[in-house]
Amino acid sequence: MTAPSHAPAADAAVRLLTTLVEHGVRDIVLSPGSRSQALALAAAALARSGSLRVHVRIDERVAGFTALGIGRESGAPAAVICTSGTAAAGYLPAAMEAFHSGVPLILLTADRPPELRGVGANQATVQPGMFRPWARLSVDAPVPGDADPAVYAALAEEAVTVALGAAGEGLDGVAGPVHLNLPVREPLSGTLPDPLSASAGPLPRPAGAEPMRIAAGGRTLVVAGADAGPDAERLAREGGWPLIAEVVSGARFGPQLVPAYRERLRDAPLADRIQRVVVLGHPTLSREVAALLRRTDLEITAVRRGGERLNLSGTAVDARAIEVEPGPADAEWLAAWTAPTAVGGGAADPDAGSSADVPLDRPALVRAVWAATGPADRLLFGSSRIVRVADQLLDGAEARVHANRGLAGIDGTTGTGIGIALAAQAGGAPGTVRVLLGDLSLLHDVGSLLLPADEPAPRVQVIVGNDGGGTIFDGLEVAASAPSVDLDRAFYTPQSVALGPLAAAYGWTHVRVGTVAELEHALAAEVGGPQLIEVPLAR
Repeated sequence: MTAPSHAPAADAAVRLLTTLVEHGVRDIVLSPGSRSQALALAAAALARSGSLRVHVRIDERVAGFTALGIGRESGAPAAVICTSGTAAAGYLPAAMEAFHSGVPLILLTADRPPELRGVGANQATVQPGMFRPWARLSVDAPVPGDADPAVYAALAEEAVTVALGAAGEGLDGVAGPVHLNLPVREPLSGTLPDPLSASAGPLPRPAGAEPMRIAAGGRTLVVAGADAGPDAERLAREGGWPLIAEVVSGARFGPQLVPAYRERLRDAPLADRIQRVVVLGHPTLSREVAALLRRTDLEITAVRRGGERLNLSGTAVDARAIEVEPGPADAEWLAAWTAPTAVGGGAADPDAGSSADVPLDRPALVRAVWAATGPADRLLFGSSRIVRVADQLLDGAEARVHANRGLAGIDGTTGTGIGIALAAQAGGAPGTVRVLLGDLSLLHDVGSLLLPADEPAPRVQVIVGNDGGGTIFDGLEVAASAPSVDLDRAFYTPQSVALGPLAAAYGWTHVRVGTVAELEHALAAEVGGPQLIEVPLAR
């Protein structure tokens, strides 16, 4: 079949994608399909000219989380492209996580034209507004040929600025997902300019909100949850305040850091003296912090990151940013929280003997991975039992840390890590991305292991704590109430997948380690491509 020399779908795709590039989009994650062919061909042509990077994933759910990882690491929205029908629905988990985490993401879903909706046409469903509860902007675009092609350039520009935090759905200053639903009539594609290129432009920076100014000193705590980043450490230092930093916060370092924060929060005489709490990011890892943020006797200010306010107490004040007014610090208050404690600690046990014969358990696993993560590396924690062990044990280190804690699900963990690697290693940048997760998290997202042979292999180490099932439930209420047979079948879900052959089937190298020394050696080895490191653990 000869491609038509002129097709409105092709013209619209070129306008849309070149404008995305001109406004700072550098990555597109593409899934194959018929209705989206004009978008796919325009993306491929732009990739050939070096205008953007295209990553092909056959599973839209995997594609969504790969794009989420790119946005997490780079701060720039990646765009995803898919055909109509259930393909579009595959983006929902990643869109929800992006909304709750404040990660920019652009969803481009091809669709049937209006006359083919609701009449039983093939591969047609209700796509306009399907992400509306989680989208900063949701647009059902005009059909190409029915509108001036300039409308697609305007839509692309608006999509980028809203995804980065311009006003959209009443969430000014908060990044998140944008959905452009793109109906198309036949012909679905046509000839394109050859070569097709676009001038890469900078990301637009929406105007920042006026920061809230608060006085230094006083009996104040800074709490850093997921995605808080180094701003939390800087704020604590400027205010002279103790810093409670979850291991996934990216702020667990510096002289203000509170060691063994759970124990300090359970110290009633000390906790009862707190007057004010400043929260950055999304804290989710401890009941002690959750209890703190539910207190109604405290002045709580939360710097908004995701699509929902953090307001467990019902009295918290929402802020877009915070500046500290100069003033004296309360040295006694800071010392009471930051004094050394015997609880926790990231160092190895000095009485444990040589690492050559020390068997691996969860504390040894998290300590080894934490110690191996250097300034050029990235570490992604999955929502498994392991991250809670890490949060309890690890000392401070200025590490680049990620975690999908917006909804704290196990969805897409490996795909997110690969997306982080694609962004962090773009242009030949050094470093390794390590994904530390449990076996069920790996199996839940096993499709992310499928990487195209014609794309550069990311330097990724997926480190799997394999205890044969969902042992996180051992620490929850259900373990004390459910019959053991029901606990195993419905919650623990024992599995005996052979991870070595699984890795080989997808072209990943596989290493199984049983001692601390073996793990340290595997982590230190040069990483030339994707690698699965299996760590057997007892329940």
